[in-house]
Amino acid sequence: MERLRFRQIHLDFHTSELIEGIGFDFNPDDFAKTLKESYIDSITCFAKCHHGMSYYPTKVGIKHPYLKRDLLGEMIEACHAEDIRVPAYISVCRDEYMAREHPEWRQLDGEGKMVGAGPLQAGWHILCLNSAYADYVAQQTEEVLRNYDTDGIFFDIVMHPEAGCFCRWCVQDREELKLNSESEEDLKKHKEIVLQRFQNRLYDLVQRLKPGASVFFNGSIQIGMRNTLPHLTHLEIESLPSGGWGYSHFPFFVRYCRTLGKDFLGMTARFHKSWADFGSLKNKAALEYECFSMLANGAKCSIGDQMHPRGALNKAAYKRIGEVYKSVAEKEPWCAEAKPVVQIGVVSVAAQDHISVDGIHPSDEGAMRMLLETHHQFDILDLEADFSRYKLIVLPDSISISPPLREKIDSFLEKGGRLILSNESGLDQEEGVFVLPQMGVRYRGRDEYCPNYFRVEEVVARGIPDMPHIMYEGSIRVEPVEGTEVLATVMHPYFNRTYQHFSSHSQAPVEKETDLPAVTRKGKVIYISSPIFRAYKLHGYIVYRQLIENLIELPSAGETGKSRSPLYLPGNGDRTGKPTHSTPVALYPGKTGRQAGYNRGCYPSL
Repeated sequence: MERLRFRQIHLDFHTSELIEGIGFDFNPDDFAKTLKESYIDSITCFAKCHHGMSYYPTKVGIKHPYLKRDLLGEMIEACHAEDIRVPAYISVCRDEYMAREHPEWRQLDGEGKMVGAGPLQAGWHILCLNSAYADYVAQQTEEVLRNYDTDGIFFDIVMHPEAGCFCRWCVQDREELKLNSESEEDLKKHKEIVLQRFQNRLYDLVQRLKPGASVFFNGSIQIGMRNTLPHLTHLEIESLPSGGWGYSHFPFFVRYCRTLGKDFLGMTARFHKSWADFGSLKNKAALEYECFSMLANGAKCSIGDQMHPRGALNKAAYKRIGEVYKSVAEKEPWCAEAKPVVQIGVVSVAAQDHISVDGIHPSDEGAMRMLLETHHQFDILDLEADFSRYKLIVLPDSISISPPLREKIDSFLEKGGRLILSNESGLDQEEGVFVLPQMGVRYRGRDEYCPNYFRVEEVVARGIPDMPHIMYEGSIRVEPVEGTEVLATVMHPYFNRTYQHFSSHSQAPVEKETDLPAVTRKGKVIYISSPIFRAYKLHGYIVYRQLIENLIELPSAGETGKSRSPLYLPGNGDRTGKPTHSTPVALYPGKTGRQAGYNRGCYPSL
């Protein structure tokens, strides 16, 4: 497969069978010309939509009743004439026509209710990939590949419930696999089996009929997705900040996806809100920010749109897209084959907790926000990641350390790496001990006060006001071993706030200092007794961020003569945020300094 192109459109066409005049205004030459003038070099076009309608003459599916032309075929031919790549879109678990015709194919929840919109709700119904519906999707895919010169297939809404599907095929399948339908763990295992079985089948089908074609299953982007990678030619991070994903979603997942060895793109949309927000247009500054963020993180760009039922593109929307993509095209020489220069790896809590596709664990998000805001270059890691690429590994709040992970950490530390852990990271919950002796602390249970306070020592006090600081999420009690330096100390309030005893409007003030460490350092390992990353996400107290920044800059024990941590290498920027690269990668060619909007930490591969 060729490398992904930089300026893509994801073109939806989810169109009710009740709407007439489908494609009446479509002009293939005008369609391709509009795309070309808007600097677009790839467009995902619809073969079948969520309503279950096909947009080409089909012997397998249901052609939209008011479609009088081969819309898919004309789009592909016109785009290829302009060297515009065209993968075909196939909706999978949403197919309203088949959900009505074959209700037995729909997913059922644990109470036997059909998954999706209720009887009197406008919305989608979800089909099961363990039913004969999977055969139907495979037949549609084969038909598209045999009849059209499409450049790939984008399978959308490939999903199976975390809590399990209880249709008769899924229950029977679990019985045959010796899985217990009453076990949450077995239901999760079955979900992965069903998805991988389907993805493997469809991926092999595409590659057999069109070797080298691109294949992506939308819904697969999540921490710990390595088992899915053999079925994906590339990754697409659907992330509409104003459409429910938020502005934390893409920065988080792009820093994970770029560690997986696949070409990848980010996907936003031209709408003010979310998909199919007809009559709206995202402001130019927002669209630029979203696309340039993709480039700065090594991703290609994709902007979502939905064509009007009559088949004409919105010229105002493509004028706006063209303005942004013209700028993207100017930056491509600096971004092609760019590789991130990264010094910090954050092991994701979601990697062990199996957070849903679009979910970000609060501890993960807190760590991400701190590092983004302090201008550090970092990746998000799963448990299988290679630690040797990084100078510092962060284990936020609740990372359990299995024997394989401990072996990786031991090797990382032996080779000079640094480690920051917080709260329950490294704790064996059953045994009540920390499994890493390098941490230099012993576990002594949870602190009885929540919230509590902490005061920092001078060595990590830069930018932190000299006063007790609230720790809203409390902490655990630890005891330092010999050779462990205490960098901050826990302080206790008069009492916890309850109906029996409270003071004023919120938490009680500090009564006394304790001998409990809040932050320790032993060798190359720093430990924080509070869930400081989760606390930053939940409360946004800037002192937490400043403390983490000071700890990152802090030299390892025994290296106190150094003015800065080994993480502070040339090109990492100074604390004003001003770049210090000797050869910066500019996002705005021809401009220099602060004007240039440096793609910091992303350099062409040499």
